[in-house]
Amino acid sequence: MDFKNLGNSNLLVSPYCLGTMTFGETTDEKDAHQQINECIAAGINFIDTAEMYPTCPIKKQTTGATEKIIGNWIYKNLNKRKNLILATKVVGNGFKFIRDGGEINRKTINLALEESLKRLKTDYIDLYQLHWPNRGSYHFRAYWDYKPIKQNENKINDEFSEIVQTLYSLKEKGLIREFGLSNETCWGAMKFVEEVKKYNNFCVASIQNEYSLMCRLFDNDFNELAVNENIPLLAYSPLARGLLTGKYIGHKIPDGSRLSRDDKIKKIVNSKSDIAVRDYFGLAKRYDIDPIHMALAFCKDRPFMGSVIFGATDIIQLRRIIKGLDLSLSEEINNEIKKLYKKHPLTF
Repeated sequence: MDFKNLGNSNLLVSPYCLGTMTFGETTDEKDAHQQINECIAAGINFIDTAEMYPTCPIKKQTTGATEKIIGNWIYKNLNKRKNLILATKVVGNGFKFIRDGGEINRKTINLALEESLKRLKTDYIDLYQLHWPNRGSYHFRAYWDYKPIKQNENKINDEFSEIVQTLYSLKEKGLIREFGLSNETCWGAMKFVEEVKKYNNFCVASIQNEYSLMCRLFDNDFNELAVNENIPLLAYSPLARGLLTGKYIGHKIPDGSRLSRDDKIKKIVNSKSDIAVRDYFGLAKRYDIDPIHMALAFCKDRPFMGSVIFGATDIIQLRRIIKGLDLSLSEEINNEIKKLYKKHPLTF
């Protein structure tokens, strides 16, 4: 694999990243540890988690379980920690199971990081991310009703200043190496860019937003921001929440699948998404490529990509994914994908 620096940071990451949001819910600890081991053996050095995980569904009693599972692996593999890029997130506004849904500020960042370090059994976090903007977000299908509000200039500037100052202090103490954004807008990202310029050797290392063959909002304004400000994308849901695996074709929702466990995202299975998935499957079949490998390779080769985050419910799914990690798509296939994207620009 070709490793590269994450933005202007010193974090050297693999083009793929192991997502862990099922650890502690649909993925037990034994399987989770096996996934980590086999990803490392395949050349992946990047693991992404969050204090609110697992999901599918989100439950109060399991919150934090994912970090604990990863922490148990780290404790048994201390000699491998220095070669691992470990990312986690402070959850932020509205998640009622943690700190009563309080917004991200100096106090919550310090509290959240302290607890994450304990659960993860590590002295530092390589990439500490802000999971959700305090202002709200258009992600997770909220773009249909997204209405940004006019911000109070003094108040919002104080908020960005406090957050960045807190993160810089944590970096100076060696508790985090870099920070990144998640589920953010172009405007929000630029506010952070302006703020980090007040500090030496500090940057917005990355932004983690949704991206796949079927959700390409990032291709527009964020594409230009990512390239010019060197803030690469960490793409989550590159398989469109499982649509691009084909298991939901024909409006099927198999028992045990993510959609069978999470009513909030069932609406992504509809007549338009079904047609789009069938077309992408047909394209992969014509070129004798596993559709999953095609979907991931497409994301990997985008010019603004930092790393593609994939997840697997079990080790069998993971092994299928790993088989295609070296794939790059030809210009011919990419031209075919362009045609399909024009035909199916946004299906859910």
